[in-house]
Amino acid sequence: MMMSRIIEVLRGSGDQSAPGYGRVLQSGIDITHRVILYLEDITVSFDGFKALNRLTLSVDAGELRCVIGPNGAGKTTMMDVITGKTRPDAGMAYFGQTIDLTRLSEPQIAHAGIGRKFQKPTVFEHHSVFENLELAMKADKRVRRTLRARLSAEESDRIEATLRTVALALEADRPAGLLSHGQKQWLEIAMLLMQEPQLLLLDEPVAGMTDAETERTAELFASLAGKHSLIVVEHDMDFVARIARTVTVLHEGSVLAEGPMDAVQNDPRVIEVYLGR
Repeated sequence: MMMSRIIEVLRGSGDQSAPGYGRVLQSGIDITHRVILYLEDITVSFDGFKALNRLTLSVDAGELRCVIGPNGAGKTTMMDVITGKTRPDAGMAYFGQTIDLTRLSEPQIAHAGIGRKFQKPTVFEHHSVFENLELAMKADKRVRRTLRARLSAEESDRIEATLRTVALALEADRPAGLLSHGQKQWLEIAMLLMQEPQLLLLDEPVAGMTDAETERTAELFASLAGKHSLIVVEHDMDFVARIARTVTVLHEGSVLAEGPMDAVQNDPRVIEVYLGR
């Protein structure tokens, strides 16, 4: 794959100046009231089936929120709405106080500061770990640079610091394809971090990991919370219990329950539709 094609894959496609799209504030996200993500009465239907049914949810800046629920509860569709992949039939979705996500394209939303990691890691396996982060940084549309430009000392330091954050500093020169499954997950998270997202959406991040990798991932997320806001969708209840302060339970496209893990685990409704199965 040519370097330019790799960058286009990372950047995504779409005309950010197309008419009808809202504007992204360049000065940052307005979190005057602490809320970084606000969804109200979001409804999405597919052929008459309501994947989301008046979903209302808010996440504070710096919060680590876990979202759980049975298959078909609407977790993936919720993330699709937040990232612009799916347009809601009704409802509001705001990033901070002023950015209307329903009026932005996927690339605009990524540019605004929302990063998404899917369950299956997607890295450039024939490139080194360090090069993967270099490519992610060059794909950041806020950085005006040519693809072949040499890294500055500051940029190299930033990549090295990010690799230390995700426990991959010793793997910097290793081809990404030789990493373990868990390490590939961390690498993809590091690639997202290079673009400095305010909000990270993480879909089943510990699926397929060893116990040691899962433990390290819990530590990583704890270290990222505060600097970033995180929404973690996960089925591993032990992992959720380890990292969560607030858990949101989705069922049939709506919020069934929300609160501390202990309260959610003992909620009869949650036991009936999810934990008890």
